[in-house]
Amino acid sequence: MSISEPLDDPWADSGPSDRLPPSRRRPDGDRSRDERHDRGRDNGEWDGGGGSAFERVPPQDLDAEQSVLGGMLLSKDAIADVVEILKGPDFYKPAHETIYQAILDIYAKGEPADPITIAAELTKRGEITKVGGASYLHTLVQTVPTAANAEYYAEIVHERAVLRRLVEAGTRITQMGYAADDDVDEIVNRAQAEIFAVTEQRTTEDYLPLGDIMEGALDEIEAIGSRSGEMTGVPTGFTDLDQLTNGLHPGQMIIIAARPAMGKSTLALDFARACSIKHNMPSVIFSLEMGRNEIAMRLLSAEARVALHHMRSGTMTDEDWTRLARRMPDVSAAPLYIDDSPNLSMMEIRAKCRRLKQRNDLKLVIIDYLQLMQSGGKRSESRQQEVSDMSRNLKLLAKELELPVIALSQLNRGPEQRTDKKPMVSDLRESGSIEQDADMVILLHREDAYEKESPRAGEADIIVGKHRNGPTATITVAFQGHYSRFVDMAQT
Repeated sequence: MSISEPLDDPWADSGPSDRLPPSRRRPDGDRSRDERHDRGRDNGEWDGGGGSAFERVPPQDLDAEQSVLGGMLLSKDAIADVVEILKGPDFYKPAHETIYQAILDIYAKGEPADPITIAAELTKRGEITKVGGASYLHTLVQTVPTAANAEYYAEIVHERAVLRRLVEAGTRITQMGYAADDDVDEIVNRAQAEIFAVTEQRTTEDYLPLGDIMEGALDEIEAIGSRSGEMTGVPTGFTDLDQLTNGLHPGQMIIIAARPAMGKSTLALDFARACSIKHNMPSVIFSLEMGRNEIAMRLLSAEARVALHHMRSGTMTDEDWTRLARRMPDVSAAPLYIDDSPNLSMMEIRAKCRRLKQRNDLKLVIIDYLQLMQSGGKRSESRQQEVSDMSRNLKLLAKELELPVIALSQLNRGPEQRTDKKPMVSDLRESGSIEQDADMVILLHREDAYEKESPRAGEADIIVGKHRNGPTATITVAFQGHYSRFVDMAQT
């Protein structure tokens, strides 16, 4: 299943007003300058006296506000996108803030948010007249052509809100300078506080006193203790590795690294199988190397124990077909998503993961592999810097969505220069920041990849070279290449 979706941005190169279709632009005659100015002043936005700054219309874009709300009334996906960008006070028009809050309240209950349900909710609150009646809600929907651009419109609304707060802060700082009623250092300190307060609305809840944090930490410790040794993270499917890590935990970035043809993708698919097929936890694989059909064949081979080369060569036996048919229902029903879109950027991966988290409570993200990703932003000075930026963004993604993110990475030729050929964390290719950002680095090594007559043929070492919250170790597993899987040594 592919979850690739286009990210429309048709007016990206236009000015603020030209970003909307001509039919959505508001003529200047619709609202007088004095009326718009009075609205801001009456709501306490422009306090503190006169001056040239107060003779101008506050930064706002009513067309963008209407388009955001119209998109949200058309699509619940638009709501999920917009809610991460806007807060109620970001809207300039009070009626729009009221409608926005009603949409979020209905959405939070798991109910559909459309003009009819929102009108009913506002009527129940006694606010339907305040927003212009039910007809205005239908107007919002009718005047927006598609919900696809709601996120883009939301960015415009947010930009205007930040500019309004910045103008307000600048006005107050100007007044402080003219008043000069305090020590100059204190005035500068208060001025700096005003600038920081511009973004306070977005960050207030991010800062907590240690006392509040300790209570939550104790609750987590008690919850872990009550599980009587039960795993708390996402299982990997390998007994010794799960005992070492207690599973993969929210906020972790895990790197699986090896030289080519060692089985990085196979190991990552084993993690995905344990997560989604064995434990019914939603996961997603972003594959920039293999196509979705190849991934599906590998999953079936590993689950049904049907040789992969039999599938590819068309030489499956009756017993193979029986095994395949027996496992097919469970594999098909697993909440495992595959996106093999080429040239995926970090921005696209983040948007898709957010959507899956919102819709399906995503538990695990796998990216195969890091060096094939595109930064999607401005051109970096070097490939090393670009990989560093992507590594940092993956760590931020893990923290934001509160899930483990696994990224596969290539190693440089360092292992091949050593006698035992074993990899080290320092062999990570193109960027030392990968090692710094990662909470766990798993190195994969197979002796028989270098020596065909090795006494350890069929064995592989999973080397936990870095483990931020626990010990490191080397775990030996069996490599069953014909089934495209690794298994615990005791398994057959």
